[in-house]
This record gives sequence, C-alpha cells and structure tokens, in this order.
Amino acid sequence: MRVIVNGAAGRMGRELVRLLREGYRGATLAAAVDKFANEDGILNSLDAVTETADAIIDFSNHAAAPELAEFVTKRGIAAVIATTGHSDGELAAIRNAALRVPVFMSANMSLGVALLCDLAKRAAAIYPDADIEIIETHHNRKLDAPSGTALMLAKTLSEVRENAAFVYGRGGQHKREKNEIGIHAVRMGNVVGEHEVRIGTDTETITLKHQAHSRALFAEGAVVAAEFLVGQTPGLYSMQDMVK
Repeated sequence: MRVIVNGAAGRMGRELVRLLREGYRGATLAAAVDKFANEDGILNSLDAVTETADAIIDFSNHAAAPELAEFVTKRGIAAVIATTGHSDGELAAIRNAALRVPVFMSANMSLGVALLCDLAKRAAAIYPDADIEIIETHHNRKLDAPSGTALMLAKTLSEVRENAAFVYGRGGQHKREKNEIGIHAVRMGNVVGEHEVRIGTDTETITLKHQAHSRALFAEGAVVAAEFLVGQTPGLYSMQDMVK
C-alpha cells in the first residue's frame, strides 16, 4: 500500500512519515506534503503530487478538508482524515467526497479509544439514571477544547441518552441537572492524551480511562485505517466500522 501524507511537517505527520519509511505493516511512503514546510522531500501542495498512491492520510488541519476532498475525488483514492474541529462546510465537503471514494474519519485513531467508546456506551445503557462526566487531558499546545475525542465520546453516549444536555465545564451557583453530561478539558505539560468517562450513581462509580503513552499510537492507527479502507466501496467510515 502506497500512502500520501498530508501535514507531513507536523508532529503527527513526521511520526507517520517515519513509520512509512520503515515499512510499517508493509506500507510505503508515496509522497509527503505540507503547505507550510520548506524542506527537501516535502511538497508544498497536493497539486504537486505526481506519484501514484492507494490512500492519503491527513494530519494537517481541518481547513484543508475542501482541498483534500477535491484531491481524492479527482485521483480516486481512499482518504483517512485524522483532523478535528471541522466547520459545517468542511464536513459537507468530506461527505460529498465519500459519495465517490471511501473516506475514513475519526477524531482519534486509537483502537483503544474505540473500545473506550463502546464500553462507555454499554455502561451508560445499563445505568440509565447514572450521572456521566467526561474528562480529557492534553499537552499545553493543543488548540481545540474540548478535544475531538471527548466530543466523539459525547456523541456515542448520546446514542443511549437521547435527552442529554452537554455542559462544557461548570461555574456559578446551580445544581447539576439530571440529564447533564459534563465535558471538561485540562491542558498541561506534555500529556499525549488521556480520556476518562465517569459513570456514577448514589451507590457506586464506574471509571473508564484510556491513556496514550506515545504519539506513534495514532500514526500506527492511521496506517491500519488506510489498510482497512483500501478496497472498500465509497462511503464514510469510522473506527467503529473497523472494530466490528
């Protein structure tokens, strides 16, 4: 499998390029692209890519979605989108591309996080009256808050809590409403990523937690996602599709 990396000069992009150059899971690097880079071996636009490829993995920025969608549609290759914070217009571009090519989109490329989502959903269904809180911690350079993974957890939980009201942090003088699901963001140091779901009743608490120890985890997951995607029919796929 030949892979194009978009956002190749970023932290995750560099990790992914390293894995592909080492032949992780038999995959190879077709091209490295980063519009903000000025380095040998890295192209500054997708239009500059002349090599053939089976898939592109995007670790750039959510704003690149329309350009990326146009590129994969024109080339007829699969796309793994690992960015977060997309606007409605950017999401529309991704969905339109998925009508023509297979697109994999996940706020977190970790198989363990996919399992966390599944377990949290099952626990919330078993305890329909329990209070639920989501707590995420990341390094102090992360731009978006809450994290895309925390929002993914919230969306998963809403599938069994139809009337859930999401509260982002808390302040003031008022009690917690029964249908609330709190989402809390912590930014400190060089934390790669931690996501915790607490499900509590008056008599017990279940805590589900995932910790990422290395950013290589997400690069590895992206390669596995691309491997899964190649050969699929057009459509929008997620981590849950891959772990079924």
